[in-house]
Amino acid sequence: MPQPAMAVSPDAPRNPVLAEVVRSGFVEGRHRGGVVLLATDGSVELAIGDVTSPVFPRSSSKPMQAVGVLRAGLDLAGERLALAAASHSGEPFHRDLVRAMLDEHGLTPEHLQCPPGLPLDQWEQEAYLAAGGRRDRVAMNCSGKHTAMLAAAALRGWPLQSYRDPDHPLQRLIRTVVEEAAVEPVTAVGVDGCGAPLMAISLTGLARAFRSYVLAAPGTPERRVADAMRAHPEYVAGTRRHDTWLMREIPGALSKVGAEAVQALALPDGRSLALKVDDGGIRALGPVLARALRLMGMTAPVVDRVGRAPVLGGGREVGEVRAVF
Repeated sequence: MPQPAMAVSPDAPRNPVLAEVVRSGFVEGRHRGGVVLLATDGSVELAIGDVTSPVFPRSSSKPMQAVGVLRAGLDLAGERLALAAASHSGEPFHRDLVRAMLDEHGLTPEHLQCPPGLPLDQWEQEAYLAAGGRRDRVAMNCSGKHTAMLAAAALRGWPLQSYRDPDHPLQRLIRTVVEEAAVEPVTAVGVDGCGAPLMAISLTGLARAFRSYVLAAPGTPERRVADAMRAHPEYVAGTRRHDTWLMREIPGALSKVGAEAVQALALPDGRSLALKVDDGGIRALGPVLARALRLMGMTAPVVDRVGRAPVLGGGREVGEVRAVF
């Protein structure tokens, strides 16, 4: 069962402002949060705000969940393994591969217990609806992860109906994977938007996890997941998503966004970062991430592309969301 919510003391210090929303030269909004950068040796190089208290990493947890299905014995590789770690956009190639994977493992879309959804990508969603598409479990952005979880459970002879239960053997295995990667205990278990268990760790633990995956020995489950994601980023995200751009344009980068404005990223030399915008304001994520990448010494054009967040008025650009740390 999900654990009770943790009380937050009214005297707890507030995180600093990471980004401002500027409209017509006037600051009309602010986003607070935390950012942690790890150096090549794994030490904390920069910590802004609270980076040691637990947060829900949301879909930034998916690489660890994918490692869990590999450790359970499921043999995935290439695009299939990337899709197991995906928050996919629901483009046709995503939906087609989910259906193919279900069929390969003797499963059907009816086995999926993620909620019916529409494609995550705005343009794909419009095309999908215009073609007569309806809310569907396969189109939901977590369907690749759920397919992999079901396939692992089927392979091991574990119950399929309860694969989302925190006490299911697969989810207990995934909890072990998360704790090993983060080098800290899971302090709370909740229910993610897709219905799968969600395990709370700190931002520092999340950055450690991503660092460990890019540095893992070739052939290990951790490195297999990192390599599949980096080789097939379109299957992790989509053709118009910043995780795809970052993994395509920064050699060796491993990147994964999560809902409520969470982001983790690691570079092949072991430098890594994790961040969260407190209010979940996704509009602030790009500028905050770009600033963090610049502090890591990244100057590739993709950093500017990710960091651009215009504010519109009357259909034209009248301001921006900008990082202020």
